[in-house]
Amino acid sequence: MKYLLEDQETERLHFRLVTWDDFDSWLELFKVDGVAGFLGLEKIQTPEEQCQLWFEKIFYRYENNLGGNNALIDKKTNEMIGQSGLLVQDVDDVLELEVSYSILPKHWNKGYATEAAQKCRDFGFENSYADSLISIIHVDNIRSEKVARHNGMKPSKKAAFKDMPVNVFRITKYDWKNNIK
Repeated sequence: MKYLLEDQETERLHFRLVTWDDFDSWLELFKVDGVAGFLGLEKIQTPEEQCQLWFEKIFYRYENNLGGNNALIDKKTNEMIGQSGLLVQDVDDVLELEVSYSILPKHWNKGYATEAAQKCRDFGFENSYADSLISIIHVDNIRSEKVARHNGMKPSKKAAFKDMPVNVFRITKYDWKNNIK
């Protein structure tokens, strides 16, 4: 399955495929006010339905080589921290590779999103998957914007993505090689 970081690691995290056994842990994300709106799922009624759709999208991506989120597992505790990965996305009728990251609320503000995003960025460029990578961020999601900036990304454009106003952040392989690596 292309673009997946299965069995990759960072200092604190192990990447593995998401399974249905992760559902109850991941459901906690959708119980936080405002999160569903950042993920384009606010029109879906319940956290359970939002999580169900999220998981269906993950498995659809896996089955169709469109990348996908990986479960992020704490290497010391074996606890699920969040999800992150490389996703094929259609932005303004252009297919792009996105660095995606979502962290469970009890693990916010501990640097996990940045750690996972940097691993995804490096993995994407080291495997020559794209000449640039993006992160698609709801205009009100300041936390995710900070992660994108820590990942060396800069604002590229504003867009409407799945009926949401978003900022698209970008890093090129050239900038990664010459300024980050």
